[in-house]
Amino acid sequence: MENEMKMSKDIVAIASTDAKTLAAAVTAAGLVPTLQGEGPFTVFAPTDAAFAGIQSEVDKLLKPESKDQLSKILTYHVVSGKMKAADLKDGQELTTVEGSKLKVMVKDGHVMVGNAKVTTADINATNGVIHVIDKVLLPKD
Repeated sequence: MENEMKMSKDIVAIASTDAKTLAAAVTAAGLVPTLQGEGPFTVFAPTDAAFAGIQSEVDKLLKPESKDQLSKILTYHVVSGKMKAADLKDGQELTTVEGSKLKVMVKDGHVMVGNAKVTTADINATNGVIHVIDKVLLPKD
């Protein structure tokens, strides 16, 4: 048991426990090997409740024929490098793995990325960091 406590988990292992919809989407999009890779990555992880808010869209995206679109949406939540909340600055633009920019806003101690609020920051993984957000981010087409 003590060894289990010392073992760190990668981004996918943490998502599988705490963000089941995200983990299912990452699997459906074929991104598990990428997000289990060396990284480091910064992942803005929508909660299950955030996905539930767009459930009908999620149901469509999880189908095999939507794999490319799902992959685009998920990689829009990932930035190369390990960025702690303290590293994020107001007005900063992050380049996502998907290729688009994601704007950061910091106001009254709250960090926002796009239109999503970071609800839990700085969850460390062996290959990066996770920030839990309250909305699913959708790249502009």
